[in-house]
Amino acid sequence: MNHDVDAIFKAALDAVDPYAAVKNHIDRVRTICREEGLTKIYVVGLGKAAYTMTRALVDAMRDRIAGGVVVTKYGHAPDGPLSENIAIYEAGHPVPDENGVTGAGRAVELLGGADRETLVVCLISGGGSALFVAPAEGLSLDDKQVMTRILLKGGADIVELNTVRKHLSRVKAGRLAEAASPARVLSLILSDVIGDPLDFIASGPTSPDTTTWADALAIVTRYDTAGEMPQKILQLLRDGVGGKIPDTPKKGDPLFDRVENIIIGSNRIATEAARKKAQRLGYEPVVLTTELHGEARDAAQWVYRQVLESQSCLASGRKRICLIAGGETTVTVRGKGLGGRNTEMALAFAMAIEGTSGITFLSAGTDGTDGPTDAAGAFADGETIPKARALGLDAQSFLDNNDSYHFFEKTGGLFKTGATGTNVMDLQIILIEP
Repeated sequence: MNHDVDAIFKAALDAVDPYAAVKNHIDRVRTICREEGLTKIYVVGLGKAAYTMTRALVDAMRDRIAGGVVVTKYGHAPDGPLSENIAIYEAGHPVPDENGVTGAGRAVELLGGADRETLVVCLISGGGSALFVAPAEGLSLDDKQVMTRILLKGGADIVELNTVRKHLSRVKAGRLAEAASPARVLSLILSDVIGDPLDFIASGPTSPDTTTWADALAIVTRYDTAGEMPQKILQLLRDGVGGKIPDTPKKGDPLFDRVENIIIGSNRIATEAARKKAQRLGYEPVVLTTELHGEARDAAQWVYRQVLESQSCLASGRKRICLIAGGETTVTVRGKGLGGRNTEMALAFAMAIEGTSGITFLSAGTDGTDGPTDAAGAFADGETIPKARALGLDAQSFLDNNDSYHFFEKTGGLFKTGATGTNVMDLQIILIEP
């Protein structure tokens, strides 16, 4: 492991620490309560960073909080209860489970007691779509689980996945704000979606929706190549397209007159912090993009081309270079192995730079997890593939089988951070030296 890469990644995480981000907006919470004469606060936290975000609010305003519900991923609520009147649920991600349904139900029940003198603070972060689950009428949890697996296996990106989710839910696409009405709503949001569109982060529970029934049906049709999508979901979407069911709340709906959404952390903030840290360490930093997307192995080839261009600059006497990218790629699963988008990208990149010296690559999820694994991602350099070959491993076979986790487990390149408490998509850090 290159210690500079580790330090740069840590600096990026520190910049999007959810506790600090919420703490920086406590004055806004106090101002709303004071200026609008609100007497009690309810808190609803959802997503991978929800626990830490809620802890910041509780530490600052414990006496004003009348109740709350937090739904986060398993292992992301390390210290247990935050307050006697805040219920915490750990639930399944990326495939939803019964705990997510129970937690969302408790949140809706809590909001049933909100009135015009209540401030509902929603603490929203990535992963909220899968964790905070309330199937639309007529659908079961099993229906949504099957739908999620089909879209994930097919390589659907977060925008496509959330477009469908929004139309199959009673709490997404502004419906949580609807449940809180007539209360005042303030949402503090940690973005895990490229471009920070409010209605796609955790499927926009307090935001107007920009998608339609037709959009959702088109996505399901595209990825349901084997005809495995539950018929209840298909019928619901068709009924929506046919005008039998009202669409999700849109911009201009009076529902949002008392709703305020604020982005408090994003991939852009993380990459900028990484850039500054790399510069302090003596590198010439270049942020390639904060919108890296597409197939992970294709993205690796794009990054490799940027590395080749940067290497030519080194020949002209420039300093050491640090390339930084952010975003979120996808993996179309065709094999039966274990891995995530970051380890898959690292494996594809390792194959591209085989035998090359002076290049160190890290691709990792800022939440500390990469797909269904316990790693955040993986390191790669020019010796990764030769080392694998010496161990009798065929890198291409591992890539074909989507088994990047086991490849790096055997070669020693896994990057494990544990749950970080934040989530602003992924980061790629590439150090290039003479």
